[in-house]
This record gives sequence, structure tokens and C-alpha cells, in this order.
Amino acid sequence: MTSRRTFPPGFTWGAATASYQVEGAAAEDGRCPGIWDTFCRTPGKVLDGDTGDVACNHYHLLEQDLDLMSGLGLPSYRFSVSWPRILGDDGQPTQKGLDFYDRLVDGLLQRGIVPLLTLYHWDLPQSVEDRGGWLERSTADRFVEMAVLVGKILGDRVPTVTTLNEPWCSAFLGYGTGEHAPGRTGNGSALKAAHHLNLAHGRAVAALRSVVPEHVSLSVSLNLAHVQPASETLADRDAARHVDDVANRIFLDPMLRGEYPAELIRDTAHLTDWSFVADGDLDEIAAPIDVLGVNYYSPSVVAAAPPVSAEDLSRPGYWPGTDRAVRAGGSGPVTGMGWTVAPETLTALLLRVHRDYPGLPMLITENGCAYDDVVDADGQVHDVERVSYLRSHLAAVHDAITAGADVRGFYVWSLLDNFEWAWGYSKRFGIVHVDYASQRRLPKDSALWFQEVVRANAVTC
Repeated sequence: MTSRRTFPPGFTWGAATASYQVEGAAAEDGRCPGIWDTFCRTPGKVLDGDTGDVACNHYHLLEQDLDLMSGLGLPSYRFSVSWPRILGDDGQPTQKGLDFYDRLVDGLLQRGIVPLLTLYHWDLPQSVEDRGGWLERSTADRFVEMAVLVGKILGDRVPTVTTLNEPWCSAFLGYGTGEHAPGRTGNGSALKAAHHLNLAHGRAVAALRSVVPEHVSLSVSLNLAHVQPASETLADRDAARHVDDVANRIFLDPMLRGEYPAELIRDTAHLTDWSFVADGDLDEIAAPIDVLGVNYYSPSVVAAAPPVSAEDLSRPGYWPGTDRAVRAGGSGPVTGMGWTVAPETLTALLLRVHRDYPGLPMLITENGCAYDDVVDADGQVHDVERVSYLRSHLAAVHDAITAGADVRGFYVWSLLDNFEWAWGYSKRFGIVHVDYASQRRLPKDSALWFQEVVRANAVTC
């Protein structure tokens, strides 16, 4: 038996991308090298030696992609600016890069599509990394300079500005495990980077308040984890509590409560003394925001880790940023990434945030899945699994809203198949298929299905 679930009036629907994943034109019009340009050229870091040099060639195919969004009836589009494209290594603005984002925003508005701007989606300039990157406090100030520049230029036309996308990945995959750019390793380093990302966020929020119109909403997008213990043993439940601190509360608590969890500081005392937290930092980090972006894909199941050596910690399986927990396998169907499909955990996560951090509206700024999509003999992509995944997760969002969570929008990840970080071009998340050789765009069945969801402001399950 099917049921129709209607979303609240004014619910925002959209699709999302990120600059390095789609733009290409990596060495054109004054764009300087970023950490992902360097990382992709480091042997063994990215599958098949792929790079984002061309990606989806969105930089040159902007008008075509804008028309594509319009044709799909997307009410909103979430994008990020490329820091290396808009500021040179000398710190001076790069006009052609800024002009690109001017054209992008104007083109969206001309087509009736509302832009959602993200300031940082992982593409740190290599020159900033060479001076220490997110391990240095000064990087927070460099970020604020970039944020203010963009705010002054685009803030009059962009109703929502997001500071950071998934700072957990930047800190723990970039400076902890080395799986992401810049490829540094060390659990203590990851904690330090996380703090400086928090500081960058808070300082940018305060600075943006003085340069953007009052009606502009400021936000951050966090990839929050729904953490489940592998068993009900005391050890596994404590491991899950600790991972929740490392994955979620390390950002939520300072940003929304002005403090770090005492348990997190206690549990990581052997990794760092937290001396990088200066007087006044927490007050700055807690600058009020208007909406919280939530990125979600799959639950996280963890178990207590046995005592290990430093060498053991470098092996796969340990939860990034901690020596106290290991990943444990979930149950049920999985996506092409091997991630468990469990939409009910999204409902639980949204209700948890609503309960623990009340009064703050939420947007689902990323949700989606990768599967091994192929163009069938009829020339179409029949991605039945993606439609099923999105339908079930939209139902989960609706369940959370019905139970009281203030969720105001949903952005599917991603508009286009794209460069998927360390996975290169091997994983396809898009609702639009991209033939990377010809750059042909082909809406998948999921895009057409999503179009109908948007029109109806409802999902049938």
C-alpha cells in the first residue's frame, strides 16, 4: 500500500555540486594550484591517477548546465566557490574567477533558481597549505579574507551563505588518515585542524554579518554521523559515545554551545594537550548561525578497539581521529560505495539534533548514493536503486518533520556525476549522467523522478 507524503509549504528542493568536483579549467584564467591538484599528482592517492583538471568542464559549459537545471525544474542549486580560482598566491583577487561566479549567480537568478553558496568545499590553495594549512591559526584569518571578498561581491544576490562543508573530512581525512588532501597523518593533527576550522567558521560568520544584507542566512554544513555500537556491551557503547564526540560534537558543541565536550578532551589527552585553543576562541566559534546544513549518507557502526601500537593505527579499520574505536560492518543492502542503506537512521539523527540543539532550522544539504550506472541499449540510465534510495530517505526526512524536527529543505547529491575525490571518476552519484569523454549530459531516471517530487512537493512511498 502506498502513501503520499506532502512536505510543508515553502520546503526548498535542490541539487548540489562542489567546485573542484565539476569545474575543471584547473590552470585557466589565473586559477592557482590547490591542495587537490597536488594530491591528485601524488602516486597512489587517487584511484586510476584521476584528477579534477577537466572534471565536468562546468567552467566552460556553464550556460548549458544552467539550462539543464532549469529544464529539470530545480528550484535551488547549491554550489561552492573555488578559493584557488578567486584569490591568487599573492592574496590578490583574481577577476576572471570572480566573474565566473558572478555569471553563475546571475544565470541562476535569471532562470528562477535560488543559489545556495558554500565558501569552502575542501579546495585550499596550495600556497596556504605550504604555510601550514589548517594546522595554523593564520589559515582561519586567510579564510575570513576570502569569505568577506565573496560576501561583498555575491552577498546581495545569494540568500544563504554556508561557511564550511564537512569540516570533519577536511580535518580527519586530510590531516588524520591522509586519505584526502593534503594527505597529512596524525590523530593529534586532526584535532588541531578541526579547531582551526571551527575558528575559521566562527570568525567568518561574524565578519560576514557586516558585509551581507540582513536577510542573508548564514550556515555551516556538517556530515553528521548516526553512530551505533556494534553490540550492547559497555565497551562498544563507550566506543560509540566517543566516536559521537569525534564525529559530531567536536563541531556541534563549540559552534552551537561554545564548548568542547569534556569527555572528548579527556579521551584525547594522550594525543594533544589542546593548547591550540586560545582564550576567547570558543566565544568566536559560537557566533550565531541561522540554519544548520546536514549531510547524510549512511549510519556508522563501531566497536571498541583493542590496545594497539602507532603502526597498527595506520591500518584500515580504525575510526579516523581515534585509537579507541574500529569500524564494524552494518547489515542490510549497500550502495556502490559499500555504505549501508538505513533511512530510518536519518530520521533518528534529525530528531537527535532537534532535541539536543533546539531552535535551529535544518537543511539536508547533501543526501544521495553511488551505484554502477550504465547507459542502457535504449540510450537511457534506469537507476532504479537510486530512486529507491532517495524515496526512502525523503520519507525519513518527512518522518522527522512529522515528529517535530524543523527541516526546511533537501538537496540531492549530486546534480552531476563528477570527480569523487580519492575514488576519482569510478563512483557516480549524479542524477545526471556525464560521459567524461564527450561531456554529454543525460538526465537519469532519478532526475526525472526527482522533478516530479519537486513539482508535487511530495513523495509517494
